[in-house]
Amino acid sequence: MESSARTSRTRRTPRHRPPPHTQSASTASDDTQTGQFPRVTGHRRTILRTLAAVSLLAATALVLGLSWVPDPAESSRLPTADERTRLAAVRVTNYRDLRAGVHLTAGTGAARTDLVGWVDWSRPLLYLDLGGPGMGAQQGLLQATPTVLLLRPDHTTPAPLSPAPPPLVPPADGWRLATPPATDHLRPLLDLLFALATDRADPPARETARWIASAGGTDVLAAGLPPAQPGAPTPSATDVHWWVDREARLHRLEAQLPDLGPVTVRLNRADRPTLRPVEALGGQAGTPRPLSAAERRRLASLPTQLRTAGETRATLTALLGSAANLRGTGWINWSRRSAYLAVDDLDSPRRRTLIRHERGRTTQTELPAAINSGVDPVQPPLPIPTTGWEPAPDAGLAALLDAALRAATPAEEGTARRIRGDRLADTELDVVEVVAAVGKPIRYWLDRSGLPHRLQLATAAGTWAQVDLIFDDGAAS
Repeated sequence: MESSARTSRTRRTPRHRPPPHTQSASTASDDTQTGQFPRVTGHRRTILRTLAAVSLLAATALVLGLSWVPDPAESSRLPTADERTRLAAVRVTNYRDLRAGVHLTAGTGAARTDLVGWVDWSRPLLYLDLGGPGMGAQQGLLQATPTVLLLRPDHTTPAPLSPAPPPLVPPADGWRLATPPATDHLRPLLDLLFALATDRADPPARETARWIASAGGTDVLAAGLPPAQPGAPTPSATDVHWWVDREARLHRLEAQLPDLGPVTVRLNRADRPTLRPVEALGGQAGTPRPLSAAERRRLASLPTQLRTAGETRATLTALLGSAANLRGTGWINWSRRSAYLAVDDLDSPRRRTLIRHERGRTTQTELPAAINSGVDPVQPPLPIPTTGWEPAPDAGLAALLDAALRAATPAEEGTARRIRGDRLADTELDVVEVVAAVGKPIRYWLDRSGLPHRLQLATAAGTWAQVDLIFDDGAAS
């Protein structure tokens, strides 16, 4: 009986429970009161160290895999059906993922160029920092579409020791249309980044594609580059290698391009912020929709608002061509249907031109050298000079000023839509686009009273030129 009782008492204590003198006490109440983390015991510390080591090894394997360079002597083979399918789907995957961080390196040594930033295949838009010894005086910022390339050179700070992405909110000023040789050097690289996405799968590669190796969770596949535009010829390149993972996501691309040398593209698929195009590229896309009743009334009141105002100060920003990156200040008078501004060219800071636009005719005259010496825009002189005027050759500038003056006439019905809401100087505005039967689209930035604060006109260069209106008592007499 005594033996049986002893056995029964032994079974009532679970075997996995530690004896009372070795069982650790709960620290939940103490941790809650002190706000400190629970003490990590020896067993938990071992687990955490093991997990940290596994994570470090995985990250190291990925980096080493993406940094791995194929050995030409290694054997290759035809890709499997799965590998061909994933390679054919790479560009569609990029298109569906919308955006990615990008680091592109082209050339070597003194000719090396570094492009670091983001690509938005959905817009499409590139926003990059330009660096490397190969860029020379063109180092700075870049925003580009497949047809328009804007640069913002930065000569105020020394070049960083290592490439870094640009600020998420781009500077509003200092942008200009790129000029050769920058366009000749950059355009093939930008075309390559844009060409990495499409809305339909490529035909599966067969005889020309090769499987090279597996590295860092990716398959390294040799295949040609896609054309820059649908129907365009395939770019001439050699030694093209694609790092593609199991989900048909591209992580790295390497190629040899004519006149550029080795080119490497690394994509950071986790770094995908929403990009902000500068105003010269149209600004944020927004969600266009038809005007509400209140918005239609405000747009309809625009001519009356401007005729009542009569005249206002204005600033102009117009990237009309590689040799016409213009900014200016002056006045616009809707009563007289005239505009008078002093205009500078960003690429010629010692050249300042007076512009007059009256009843559809635009004339210009250059200011004396003593006034040209400044680089900041200034108001045109008063009284208006009476001699030296000649026809202005820039049709884009004339079209912008004519559009600003025609805002005082009723707009055509059924052509307007709201592009988005925006802000200028802490004022909430509606960006309304009017498409006339002929001519370029015009955008009005209207406040809640219907007063315009900005007018934008689409240009032949693919940019948006703008006139900002300042309604105060600073008008010319």
